[in-house]
Amino acid sequence: MNRIARTFDRRRVLAVPLLWLASIAAAAPPVQEAVYARHLATLAGDAFEGRMPGTAGEEKTVAYLVEQFRALGAVPIAGSSFIQPVPLLEIAPKPEPRLSFTTPRGVETMKFGADAVVFTKRQVPAAAIADSPVVFVGHGVVAPEYGWNDYAGVDMKGKTALILINDPGFASGDESLFRGRALTYYGRWTYKFEEAARQGAAAALIVHETVPAAYGWPTVVNSWANPQLDMQAGDGRAGRVAIEGWLTHERAAALLASAGQDFEALKKAAGTRGFRPVPLPVRATAGVENSLRKSNSANVIAAIPGSKRPGEYVFYVAHWDHLGRTQGGEGDQTFNGAVDNATGVAGLLAIADAFERALARPERTVVFLAVTAEEQGLLGSEYYVAHPLVPLAQTVAVFNMDALYFGGRTRDVRVVGAGASDLDRYLAEEAARRGLTPVPEALPEKGHFYRSDHFSFAQAGVPALYLKTGIDDVQGGAAAGAAREADYVARRYHQVGDNYTPDAQLGAGLEVVDLIYAIGSRLANDAAFPNWNADNEFRAARDRSRGPRP
Repeated sequence: MNRIARTFDRRRVLAVPLLWLASIAAAAPPVQEAVYARHLATLAGDAFEGRMPGTAGEEKTVAYLVEQFRALGAVPIAGSSFIQPVPLLEIAPKPEPRLSFTTPRGVETMKFGADAVVFTKRQVPAAAIADSPVVFVGHGVVAPEYGWNDYAGVDMKGKTALILINDPGFASGDESLFRGRALTYYGRWTYKFEEAARQGAAAALIVHETVPAAYGWPTVVNSWANPQLDMQAGDGRAGRVAIEGWLTHERAAALLASAGQDFEALKKAAGTRGFRPVPLPVRATAGVENSLRKSNSANVIAAIPGSKRPGEYVFYVAHWDHLGRTQGGEGDQTFNGAVDNATGVAGLLAIADAFERALARPERTVVFLAVTAEEQGLLGSEYYVAHPLVPLAQTVAVFNMDALYFGGRTRDVRVVGAGASDLDRYLAEEAARRGLTPVPEALPEKGHFYRSDHFSFAQAGVPALYLKTGIDDVQGGAAAGAAREADYVARRYHQVGDNYTPDAQLGAGLEVVDLIYAIGSRLANDAAFPNWNADNEFRAARDRSRGPRP
């Protein structure tokens, strides 16, 4: 039996003293579905205009959250305000960005949105590249610990990197490379743009493929073709490449064919040890003109003070933002983000309500953090971790809620990043009480662990637990649950169809909310400080902040 399986071995869980667990349950009343549903319906309504930071939708969302936390009797965690200002900069392209390639067969112009999406993260009125040599750099990874360097032997100064999404382990199916099918941070688009900049490239273009990216092309367009947000930077992000972007798989394959290369053959080579970058007889020209607008967005943070150890903190986190409204067109124009992430914020408020209804105040301080700009790259949580209002070393754990899928109750609950920390033990015990089976995420290649706000805390060493709704539907079984989730990803994720209706089934999401409430309640009345497992990539950061633990 492997370590993850041992963690979730229910025979071990049954040894937990039942009377003790029962006493914890009595002190922690369950989350109420009516409360959860009410907040979800409100936050996903058209009145909140898609909850885009820097818009009227943000003002309404932040005001609502402050009002609700105050009504529950929660207090600001620092000073007299529930708001932590987060300085942002909106970068809006005007007109459409341009991208073309000069190939041995002539000039190929990419149609913005249909063929490619390009932008700049530099905080400047305009950015461009001209006649930039294109180099295929495989997965664009430099990972000394894996003995891997996709940029070996090439000087990227002034050049454009053409990059595959995900990492070599997934692409090759070779379990000996990286973590096999489980995505590492090297497979995330954020890393690929960062590494291209470190290599001195002028531009970086990622080839989109639905399976390794874990989302379709419409998600790419909706996420990057509209105005982008970033934190205000003193250097204006001058260290980023001038042009970043994505190409569809089809146009990338055609471009490589024009250069005398076969996409599938290059992709196969990029998944083998010893791959070296391939200069192409192709040159890229691109330009972006921007309008820039500074604004202050807001993290909303509230707390229930601890009764015995108020200087130790248990965090619940969810991002309140979504994508706002489309820039023209007909029909529904609002990205209401019901699942992503009105569910998580409704969960925050429902958990706060449950703590306030408990028989006694928690011994540790419980903190509710609704962060901004997750959809723009985890900006709100990144800002909080860089400017914490309480010491990270005294932050016991963080529980993240993000995109709790609609559906009926399930027999299982999915763990993103299973086998990572001591929190798995608490999870196993509380899940057993509910008849739930914790299971590792079925598709670790999607990299969900690196795609939500707990990741910002994990990088600083704080143990994090990120649960997703289960698949094994009590009524329809695993097939029905999997089909429902696949339909959401294909038709609603980061699309205007992510809406709430009164007949939406909330059981699966409520199950997760109540479970992490119970786990957090135990920790809030415990004296232990969980840690990452000894072989985990975040263990060193926790040990630096708190000192080594057994």
